[in-house]
Amino acid sequence: MNLAFYAPLKAPDHPVPSGDRTMARALIKAMDYAEITVSTASDLRIYDSAGDTARQAELMRQAKAETDRILTDPKAQTWQAWLTYHNYYKAPDLIGPAVTRALGIPYVQVESTRARKRLTGPWATFAEAAEAASDHARTIFYVTERDAETLRRDAPDGQVLTHLRPFLQRADLPARSDYSGPMLSVGMMRAGDKLASYHLIAETLHRLDDDLDWRLDIAGDGPAQAEVGQAMMPFGARVQMLGALGADALQDRYEHARLLFWPGVNEAFGYAYLEAQAAGLPVVAQDRPGVRDVVAGMQPAMSEGPDAMAQRLTGLLGDTDAVQTLGAAARDKVADHHLLPAAARTLRTALEDLI
Repeated sequence: MNLAFYAPLKAPDHPVPSGDRTMARALIKAMDYAEITVSTASDLRIYDSAGDTARQAELMRQAKAETDRILTDPKAQTWQAWLTYHNYYKAPDLIGPAVTRALGIPYVQVESTRARKRLTGPWATFAEAAEAASDHARTIFYVTERDAETLRRDAPDGQVLTHLRPFLQRADLPARSDYSGPMLSVGMMRAGDKLASYHLIAETLHRLDDDLDWRLDIAGDGPAQAEVGQAMMPFGARVQMLGALGADALQDRYEHARLLFWPGVNEAFGYAYLEAQAAGLPVVAQDRPGVRDVVAGMQPAMSEGPDAMAQRLTGLLGDTDAVQTLGAAARDKVADHHLLPAAARTLRTALEDLI
């Protein structure tokens, strides 16, 4: 099986790390695991963050030129299908639908979102293109139930929707934590949702009893690092800012941490949850869309605020048996649903049926 792959928001070889780049690379690795040959069709970035109609027009011009280039490439004649990752109104696929029509091959999407409210306003042109691309897809793999809601609502007749659970780029589980270390938080430090999660962490820590024995390591950096540091300053040496960690160093932290503490404000799903649970860490978060797609067990409701998270932390910090029991359930969930073999089976089965 030979597929073209395209990620309009961020190519797999983009120099800046992000969840999008991680997922793009994971998809390629899963298809390789499933013995599917993948060619990156284009690295043209199609992204308008500001609703700039002039930028949209220029990117549409570049996409047309890229489409023409691809159709003259001999390798395009070997493709049996085209798969686009993360088509949405700020980063629509302006290439795949045209190429697949010209080649007469199926068009497939992974993790697309529908946003018909954007069909008016500054992103209208791009939103129309994103909707048209989703309409053209024969199959769409959805990653979270939140995305599935609008995909089901707006699906054209005959379109197949398939659940592809978020997954790690590994076929087996890492070593299990020995729970000897502090709590762990993992997240980029930038304005918006990530910063909101850090503020919730600080508000929760303020609610822990003074005599409770706790420590927290924070892995991550970014433009809001100073603000995060300021929020954590009242806790003194109990909170350690680790900065950005490489994969091996972060894995070492997972293998000694007691639990993962990350509220998950507006997370799409959050790779840190999967990484931590693979090492047997229980999670303290909030019951949010995205979070509930990957985290084992119920989490405190958003309406209960930091008080409920503080209560949950207190219980886990004082009960090693509960930590180990919840950690085992989390590890089993990742083993069953969120590793390469499961993702490869889902992709291979659906694509074979399509092709």
